[in-house]
Amino acid sequence: MTLRTTPPFRADHVGSFLRPEYLLQAREQHAKGEITAQALRQVEDRAITEVVKFQQDVGLQSITDGEYRRTYFHIDFLDQLGGVKTDIPVTVIKPDGTEELAPPTIRVIDTVRHVRDIQRADFEYLQSQVAPGMTPKVTIPSPTMLHFRGGRAGISRQAYPELDPVFYDDVARAYGEELRSLADAGCTYVQMDDTNLAYLCDERMREAARQRGDDPNELPHRYAQFINKVVAHKPVGMTLAMHLCRGNFKSTHAAAGNYEPVAEALLSEMNLDAFFLEYDDDRSGDFKPLRFLGKGKIVVLGLVTTKFGEMESKDALKRRIDEAAQYAPLDQLCLSPQCGFSSTVHGNNIAVQAQRDKLALVVETAREVWG
Repeated sequence: MTLRTTPPFRADHVGSFLRPEYLLQAREQHAKGEITAQALRQVEDRAITEVVKFQQDVGLQSITDGEYRRTYFHIDFLDQLGGVKTDIPVTVIKPDGTEELAPPTIRVIDTVRHVRDIQRADFEYLQSQVAPGMTPKVTIPSPTMLHFRGGRAGISRQAYPELDPVFYDDVARAYGEELRSLADAGCTYVQMDDTNLAYLCDERMREAARQRGDDPNELPHRYAQFINKVVAHKPVGMTLAMHLCRGNFKSTHAAAGNYEPVAEALLSEMNLDAFFLEYDDDRSGDFKPLRFLGKGKIVVLGLVTTKFGEMESKDALKRRIDEAAQYAPLDQLCLSPQCGFSSTVHGNNIAVQAQRDKLALVVETAREVWG
């Protein structure tokens, strides 16, 4: 076994990092109208330069901007697509006192189209900061979010009297134009973050889909066809991956359940290059669903939690990688944290030092396992 020279890498990560306090303060100042958007961007530039160095110092090969220009991993992107209207998510206090992020409302109010380059300028700055030999990665929300959140009721019947194939084709074309824009700027690594397939592993979420009029057994296969429409637009030379997220707001989770209900559609039917799967605790079940992994595809095992500071044991990680290798070839596996450290601007309840230590653990373990 050898370390990979193309993404995903043996030691990889999902993308978001804890925001430094000075960046949070600048965002608050901008929200109050005390500084301009240009002034905020200069602060973001400084923070991104620092987090790029942080990733390189810890030994990572894929480098993100930490999602430092975003408030939410999905809303900030989707709201820039033509025909899409989003509302700010609401924080809910549960009876036990913990906080939960209520799913945002995402509505399709007109034909979906790509009206501007969304990530290109951000990527170009990231690329300018990354050392030679490193691979800058862009993270964007999965297109399935435009359907799953509201189902048929969340998509304008005036714009789309029928969803198939026009709605799916329009969304795929819009995503394809964004991917081409990024590729033209030199981007070779894009990750789509998807909560919906992970939610379809949870019986509560499956029932919610039924209540919206969708069949939770059929949806994963429909989404595989949907994703493949996007993949058909993928520029030559670009790695396109997907991360399945079960919720990551302030160290909480929204869904649980074995990957079995979606595994075949995900790992066999989707023409993606790689899949980042959360496996940091028993919420995700066993590794048996990995038996569906197609040839040439990579699963990045999210074995290290970003939710809590307690450190995993390197030996325990190696044992779990061995367990996964019973169902998928070791050469088609990589290692990462289970999610980002800050999927929203609020961040997880974990220290900056623990963030570094966990990434270092991923890098060290991967080197010992794969060469």
